[in-house]
Amino acid sequence: MVPLLLVLLLALILFGAGFALKALWWIAIIVLVVWLLGFVIRPAASGSRKGRWYRW
Repeated sequence: MVPLLLVLLLALILFGAGFALKALWWIAIIVLVVWLLGFVIRPAASGSRKGRWYRW
């Protein structure tokens, strides 16, 4: 009975980790797209400097 519970617990942990990693990959792709769009959609440049869509 104990080995069966350990196998089920391991399967549950691996399923949870797999789902979390898949969600993190989707978040990383969305952030990358937003970052790349920031280079395309820039505000008008002030002076001779190129405009930045972020503050830092």
